[in-house]
Amino acid sequence: MLGIYIHVPFCLRKCPYCAFYSLVCSESLKDEYVKAVARNIRRYSSMRLPCDTVYFGGGTPSLLTPRDVNEVLEVVRSSFNLSPSSEITMEANPCSVTRDSLSGYYRAGVNRLSFGVQSFNDNELRALGRLHDAKTALNAVDMARNAGFENISCDLMIGTPYQTIDSLLNSCWQLTSIGIPHISSYMLKIEDGTPYDCEEIRNSVADEDTVCDMYLALCDELRTMGYERYEISNFSKPGLRSRHNVKYWTGEDYLGFGPSAHSFFQGKRFYAASDLKAYISSEAQPELVEDAKPDQLEEYIMLSLRLSDGMSLERVNKLGGNAYAVMKKAQQFVTAGFTTLTDNRVTLTDKGALVSNSIIFELYSAAIGE
Repeated sequence: MLGIYIHVPFCLRKCPYCAFYSLVCSESLKDEYVKAVARNIRRYSSMRLPCDTVYFGGGTPSLLTPRDVNEVLEVVRSSFNLSPSSEITMEANPCSVTRDSLSGYYRAGVNRLSFGVQSFNDNELRALGRLHDAKTALNAVDMARNAGFENISCDLMIGTPYQTIDSLLNSCWQLTSIGIPHISSYMLKIEDGTPYDCEEIRNSVADEDTVCDMYLALCDELRTMGYERYEISNFSKPGLRSRHNVKYWTGEDYLGFGPSAHSFFQGKRFYAASDLKAYISSEAQPELVEDAKPDQLEEYIMLSLRLSDGMSLERVNKLGGNAYAVMKKAQQFVTAGFTTLTDNRVTLTDKGALVSNSIIFELYSAAIGE
């Protein structure tokens, strides 16, 4: 079924490492933004499409009030055939929630939270420019549970300034000890044009080999604690994968609303421009085509290998690829410890996940005979 993504382009303050589209929150702009999102969602109402996930991402979606969120979700319910068992996720920063707001989000229908914790080391949080400390993050999780939330995810960053393997594993332990069922862990990437794009930061972060060691240590630790690495950067307790994000990696349709939101719908990839004022002033969200006819074989290999479920050689064959050549190439990576090959499925090991782009390129090249 369809997934719906809603990009909320507001932050209290822009983090120095972030390249996502966001602006400092303004109450007047926020009200107009909610109206524009609702207007664009209604454009699909005549189709009555079945839908089973909604994801508020950003930015900082928890800067919306419960009333704002309820308004958007009511429009989703009236415009789409939203399943009663839908997963409805909201990203939140620990410093931007209260007991009342969390209770309000829960009453509005949000049933999954994703907290941008990033670290439980206060020095690392300050270096990241975060507005919360470790205590605030723990309090936010506690308040969320008291409001009724059980399905909670937390982000951890790898390779941040001054981080060590020990401090990363301590942050991991903090999350597992309080029973967080889902953890997303992303390696810091220094994006061009951000405040982090400078020599001072480059000199304060771990080198590439150390970052790889951090990732492998985190994978080992979480596996020991009963989590599965179901995607390169995502770990969960059994049965608690992010249903919405899995749609991205399995080629299911999703519609994005809000400035800079991306969509994959009816075989086409398109997006909205990163311009809030233009988005608000436009009667209909412009669809800027990213790819009118994606290569199905390329997309399948690229996306399926991100998941622990892996890539089916039978599916490669059905999509017109040379499955035998892919198998022979994959066997070379098995020898190197980068992949596994079982029951005609290719999967990446933890070590292989670190060089996934190279492996994906090699396997796709084999599939098309290059």
